[in-house]
Amino acid sequence: MRTEKYKEFFTKDYMMGPNSVRVLDEMLKYVPEEKLNGRILDLGCGMAITSLFLARETAAESVFATDLWISATENLKNIRKWGEEKRIIPIHAEASELPYADGFFDAVVSVDAYHYFGCRDGFFAEKILPLIKPGGCVLIAVPGVKDEADRASALMKEWAGEDISTFHSGSWWANHIKQGTEALNVAVYESKCFDLVWKEWFESGHEYALRDKIYLEQGLAECLNFSIIVVN
Repeated sequence: MRTEKYKEFFTKDYMMGPNSVRVLDEMLKYVPEEKLNGRILDLGCGMAITSLFLARETAAESVFATDLWISATENLKNIRKWGEEKRIIPIHAEASELPYADGFFDAVVSVDAYHYFGCRDGFFAEKILPLIKPGGCVLIAVPGVKDEADRASALMKEWAGEDISTFHSGSWWANHIKQGTEALNVAVYESKCFDLVWKEWFESGHEYALRDKIYLEQGLAECLNFSIIVVN
């Protein structure tokens, strides 16, 4: 599998949650290859390993590695080290104030980040949809719950804390993305690599991963999932 070429990045130095590279690899299978060319926005790219994957494993002409938590300068150091300075452009920006022109991107990709900023009503129609060229696509992967009722469990509330409001079911996301839009084709799939991406996160040795492992082993894993959202 092409994901295995990136195993050197499956460590606490690069990972910020369940293995985003593996989730991304699965996401890309839901759209034709020709949809992933031109300019791609990697929204919430973290340490930019998903941007590296997009640059090397798709037909992208350029990937705009955009993140709020990781500075553009920090990501540029890695991009230069990888020899991808001409194709990956690091940007430091907040998702609701993106510095891009309307119709600038052929595709928008967001892995394990959209839920932090995209739960506001109408966000997709207002902030994301205008960025995409006609005929473009959006791929989003978010951690969530299998059923909205699962959000009420004591274990879920204890683990997620203030972030509980960002965890939703696939059907919730499908309806949410459609708000304020017309003629959008929105499909939602449940990720098939849930167990593996969490296992690789646990093995990274990150302090947050060790805490997550305790909760998932107490039964939290039974109600969690990853939703893959495809919009075109």
